[in-house]
Amino acid sequence: MTAVNDRARFLIIDDHPLFREALHSAVQMAYPDVDTVEARSIAEALDLLAGPKPFDLALLDLSMPDVHGFDGLLQLRTRHPRLPVVIVSGYEEPRIISEALSYGAAGFIPKSARKSDLAAAIRSVMDGAIYVPETYEIQPPDADSIDRADMVQRLARLTPQQLRVLQMLRQGMLNKQIAYELQVGETTVKAHVSEILRKLNVYSRTQAVIEVSKLDNAELFRDQAGF
Repeated sequence: MTAVNDRARFLIIDDHPLFREALHSAVQMAYPDVDTVEARSIAEALDLLAGPKPFDLALLDLSMPDVHGFDGLLQLRTRHPRLPVVIVSGYEEPRIISEALSYGAAGFIPKSARKSDLAAAIRSVMDGAIYVPETYEIQPPDADSIDRADMVQRLARLTPQQLRVLQMLRQGMLNKQIAYELQVGETTVKAHVSEILRKLNVYSRTQAVIEVSKLDNAELFRDQAGF
């Protein structure tokens, strides 16, 4: 990680302009000299992360237009495992916080937090701590949580290209369509699919889609008041 004094870079990923501005203000309060870059979607964030200049921290909203549940966090963690990702969300239910941490989040900051608390949380994460709200109580893992955490570990074995293929499989795309989108041959797509099935320890593309779809955790977000 770049030392903060060496002009560190933070990436704010949120589709709400007002909250991007609020996060930018909190970052400036914590570290006035840090470069802050903003992304309005996971796709835009991944493009920025693929650039030549590395980032030292990402601040991610769970409610993004191009992802479901924890899909955005999983994409960032899979493609950039060394990047600390802090969730900043209107969802504050303890189970959601627990799931986010189990998927590798470096912290969880409620959007209801004051700017000074946001700044303190960012400092805490940059110092190497895992930040959670003071009111948060650790949730004992249930069988579903353990299964999802195991799938996250298997997803981490996929290459970025394999992860893209898996996302297209989830969209119901055929090998021919995937090949066209990625500008590769169908044989290459078939090879990727075979590796995906092997690494996820499933026997068919349908099973892969079903198992990975469980990570969306729609039941956790249902009836929650998102920002």
